[in-house]
Amino acid sequence: AHKMSHDLTDVLEEWKCLEEEFQQLQETHRKYLEKLDEISKLQSNCSTSISRQQKKLKEISHLVKHPSEEDAKNLDRIKEKIKTRPNAFFEMEAFLPKKNGLYLSLVLGNVNVTLFSKQSKFAYKDEYERFKLYTTIVLLLLSFICYFFVNYRAIDAVVNFLLVWYYCTLTIRESILITNGSRIKGWWVFHHYISAFLSGVMLTWPDGNLYKTFRNQFLAYCLYQSKVNTHCLQCYYQSGCLYRLRALGERHNMDLTVEGFQSWMWKGLTFLLPFLFFGHFWQLFNGITLFRMAQVSDLKEWQVLMCGLCFLILFMGNFFTTVAVVRQKFKTRNQKLKSL
Repeated sequence: AHKMSHDLTDVLEEWKCLEEEFQQLQETHRKYLEKLDEISKLQSNCSTSISRQQKKLKEISHLVKHPSEEDAKNLDRIKEKIKTRPNAFFEMEAFLPKKNGLYLSLVLGNVNVTLFSKQSKFAYKDEYERFKLYTTIVLLLLSFICYFFVNYRAIDAVVNFLLVWYYCTLTIRESILITNGSRIKGWWVFHHYISAFLSGVMLTWPDGNLYKTFRNQFLAYCLYQSKVNTHCLQCYYQSGCLYRLRALGERHNMDLTVEGFQSWMWKGLTFLLPFLFFGHFWQLFNGITLFRMAQVSDLKEWQVLMCGLCFLILFMGNFFTTVAVVRQKFKTRNQKLKSL
């Protein structure tokens, strides 16, 4: 009985401590809900103020039609300040909730995907980079096995299914990153949609003479893309280059590695250009091969023409975008030299 009484006393003391902790938890949670309500109001006020500022800035530039010489100087100073506002608004909006774009709305609905701290944004961006690298290594190994050791349509289907999943996942993750301030845009986003569609068509291509004719060429292309061109090698060097540029304050902290060439890559990464162009022309070669197969074959497999069209679109987008970046860089360099 004495032992039971002693045990009961311990239980009561433990319960008393738990009760006190529970009371503190309730108070902390109450304060947490109050802060959430305050944050929600502040977010709404900031979004409203940004919209009002953007509207007023558009109006103010058209108020004075025929300024005097002195007024023109004042207006020029105002216009210079106005030019800096969009970047400031962009930085602010990266930490404010916003409506999802069409693609994210179709995939995720109206779920808010904005991350409200720099640590969360950086962590998600770094996880995105690791996802690209690790998945590419897996694709590299599977493509190597299929090309050199295994010749089964079922294993090829696994590779194609992994490619579909990889590119579809990239499109979703990139849309979330863009919502959170990443500046990746244009072709480097769109070409992942084309690649996902191409992989899906390859997945549905029935096992026949046409598929077997193109199989090894496609696997060799996948090996090149994974090992040399746009993933392992490029991702490794782009990450290092981006890290240095961020440390120097020359790049935005949410900038990403891409499967192509951008102006910031000029410092230290120009050696990638021959590998990139070789990969681009390999895409053109794949497209031409498929179009020739469609012309000489009596078999009506729609996948042949569709894959050829996808490779042609990839070539034109990648090639002309890279050429435009290189031309712009040379143009900027020449302007700097002339100014000196």
